[in-house]
Amino acid sequence: MITNTPSGIDRRNFLRGIGMALALPAFESLNVGFAATAPSASPKRLICIGNHLGFWPGGFFPTKEGRDYALSQTLAPLQAYRSDFTVFSHLDHGLNGGHGAVHAFLTGVKKEESPGFAEKNISIDQVAAEHVGAATRYPSLTTGIGEGTDMCWNRAGVHIPPVNNPARLFSALFVDASEGAKAVEHERLVNRTSVLDALREQAKVLAGNLDASDRGKLDQYLTSVRDVERRLQMSDAWLGRPKPKSPIPAIKDEERTQIEEIPLFMDLMTLALQTDSTRVATFEVPLQFHTQDLDVGSYHGLSHHSKQEGLLTQLQVVEKYLMTQFAHLLGKLKEAGLMDSTLVVVGSGMGNASNHSSRDLPVLLAGGGLKHQGHLVCPSEDHKRIQLSNLWLSTLQWFGAERERFGRSTGTFSPMKIG
Repeated sequence: MITNTPSGIDRRNFLRGIGMALALPAFESLNVGFAATAPSASPKRLICIGNHLGFWPGGFFPTKEGRDYALSQTLAPLQAYRSDFTVFSHLDHGLNGGHGAVHAFLTGVKKEESPGFAEKNISIDQVAAEHVGAATRYPSLTTGIGEGTDMCWNRAGVHIPPVNNPARLFSALFVDASEGAKAVEHERLVNRTSVLDALREQAKVLAGNLDASDRGKLDQYLTSVRDVERRLQMSDAWLGRPKPKSPIPAIKDEERTQIEEIPLFMDLMTLALQTDSTRVATFEVPLQFHTQDLDVGSYHGLSHHSKQEGLLTQLQVVEKYLMTQFAHLLGKLKEAGLMDSTLVVVGSGMGNASNHSSRDLPVLLAGGGLKHQGHLVCPSEDHKRIQLSNLWLSTLQWFGAERERFGRSTGTFSPMKIG
């Protein structure tokens, strides 16, 4: 979308590529749009898994603090990996809104509030993807079943929808495109470079109307343009490189239930990291998860259990299934020798779906070569609470992204050293 100011200067120009967007920076003197960080190669990997409806607090959080705790009912499927993860209590973004705040899980910022933040509502996976840049074929892979939870956002505040077909993801990872398709993609990249040239010329014209402060922002913008150009050139270079051979049989595009699809996505994310096709991957479980395939009622309906025993029993069937799949992922990462170099985030922007609470979010951090602390109970009093964004900031620093703030962070996550 392009909107013109009275002076005839384009107010906002978006360049959308593979998981990236670029726009002019916000200049106070012209009341205008924004910029991006330079990526660098990193051997570390990040997986983020989000479940729209969260987990029933009574079944998720252990009752005892520290490493010597009894696994809760929901976490029981992770027994074999209890030394490889930390469960956090009393972390959240201080938001309200129920379903309307779930999308802020990895950002700390609701979309409607994002104009007040320098990086809008970018999610941690996309910050990590920018850091990786074109060092891998795909800076990030966003995956999920159904329509997703709106979990992943780029720095322009644009939602990145998940790939929800395992056959399509398999093809992206392991099936080389035809020469004709490569030629079409090459032309598309060339056209985008032309757009960048136009943006750069526009920025030069704009410079004469700016004060010293805004000229500094313009310099940052031009730096980001040059960075995107480099990434586009490297993306073009990837077209000529053959994809890795698949270590598993081809996944065909055929009718499957969602409970059949989830383990396929867990396997494909592991293979994507193992073949260094990407170093950042996400997976989303939507509100519309088809729990009928587990012979229980509607997932959304079960989440509004009001502590009714029959509904809670069915809800625990769903949550046990999901946690079993996350355990499957951890097993695959260990089998591939990736556990210590991969940090896995599991959780939700929904704290208690039964009353639409966005407080006390279920958060679990696994792998990463960290000295895990079992069940880490953070302060519950409002005036002592630690922002979940602090944990996300420490996660990004662990990944290698040099930054001092993220979302609503007030600092790094001091109760647990990450890095």
